[in-house]
Amino acid sequence: MIRSFVYKLHLRYLLRKDPSGTLYYRRKYKGVCIGNNCSFIGRNISFSSEPYLVKIGDNVRVSFEVSFVTHDGGTFVLRSEESELCVYGPIIIGNNVFIGARSIIMPYVNIGNNVIVCAGSIVTKSIPENEVWAGVPAKRICTIEEYKNKNFDKFSYILNKKYDEKKEILEKCFKEYLSK
Repeated sequence: MIRSFVYKLHLRYLLRKDPSGTLYYRRKYKGVCIGNNCSFIGRNISFSSEPYLVKIGDNVRVSFEVSFVTHDGGTFVLRSEESELCVYGPIIIGNNVFIGARSIIMPYVNIGNNVIVCAGSIVTKSIPENEVWAGVPAKRICTIEEYKNKNFDKFSYILNKKYDEKKEILEKCFKEYLSK
């Protein structure tokens, strides 16, 4: 009990003080293989009951409430016939990948390099590199190059601006939409 209490205090410290604390926690206590320069936005990111079956490459960003599901719980229905029946599968995420909010990545999925998984997607099969996928189940939308060309006129270069400066730019840009 004391060990559990100390563990929780240590975890709180990591999550509050150290921006990479969540990565440390996921690597050390959960067993997830996480590459360099990865970030997890928000809370409630689930690595299922077998987190050691998840491998994440370098430069990956995972948004809030994403679930990595490494097993098929449907086998529960068959356990009256086969009491030990289970299905497990690894999940491999390549380099330079973005996984949008509330997406679900299913077992045996391999996501290639340079991939965008749009918010709310359920990925049931592997995704080749340089593609954008979305939907339930997730399907190919376009290539990364097509995404870049299609959205070129919407791109903003304000990522490192201060909050007030960014707010002013965005309010000016969307003035007609915000006035309705």
